[in-house]
Amino acid sequence: MTYFEAIVLGVVQGLTEFLPVSSSGHLELGKVLLGDTSLPQESMMFTIVVHLATALSTLVVFRADVLQITKGLFSDLRGPEWQFSLKIVLSMIPAALVGVLFSKEIELLFDRQILLVGAMLWLTGILLFIADRAQNTERDVTYSNALVIGLAQAIAILPGISRSGATISTSVILGIDRTRAAKFSFLMVVPLIFGKIAKDLIDGGFHVESGEMTVLAAGFIAAFVTGLVACQWMIALVRRAQLRYFSYYCFTVGGLAAGYAVIRAVSALGTSADESGNLRST
Repeated sequence: MTYFEAIVLGVVQGLTEFLPVSSSGHLELGKVLLGDTSLPQESMMFTIVVHLATALSTLVVFRADVLQITKGLFSDLRGPEWQFSLKIVLSMIPAALVGVLFSKEIELLFDRQILLVGAMLWLTGILLFIADRAQNTERDVTYSNALVIGLAQAIAILPGISRSGATISTSVILGIDRTRAAKFSFLMVVPLIFGKIAKDLIDGGFHVESGEMTVLAAGFIAAFVTGLVACQWMIALVRRAQLRYFSYYCFTVGGLAAGYAVIRAVSALGTSADESGNLRST
């Protein structure tokens, strides 16, 4: 991967992590368009690094909330900060279980599976369209809500399903206040990302050559800076109930991705048939 590719993909991650259009799906599409030929393990490494960058940008944007939650954890065991933290932990369980039990299978999905990405983008679009029409969104997050939102986050591990789109849409459909839904969605993924990185460090999963470190750093910086802007922008968009426009985008990009995958598959079959015919004729 070149510096240019890393920066472009970092910007894509920074924007699409917070905008409900699937960061993982767009990273896979970007890799195809840029001609990236890295192995699934290397591709997954870059994905983890840029997700770390957007997790840090989340902490920066919500630094006041994080500080308040941290203080509350050490002052009042029955306070709202403790309750919020417990809901975050509860929401993490489904995705954590999926990540631990199916890590190898998930890794294979991050190998430019364009047809899958297209189909999952359509699913994301449907969720966003339904959520945009939701009424009576004034509730706070309950413990049962947190578990349901966590299930949505676990499903969103699939490339093409927007994590923020799935969790925010699920929250809004459940009647949760839109601003609270966005905040909960963005904060609930941070522990998972840090947990994934810690697990890989313990397992020795990070094997990076010295030349690759600077390329990863370029992608990291691009994702972090872009993420700072996109996170605040998304909060404003969710508050104004403008999710349907992103659903139209997901339908369009998903259709193009699926069409590209089908054309490429047909072309590959035609090439294979021509080669077989040539071999028989000789």
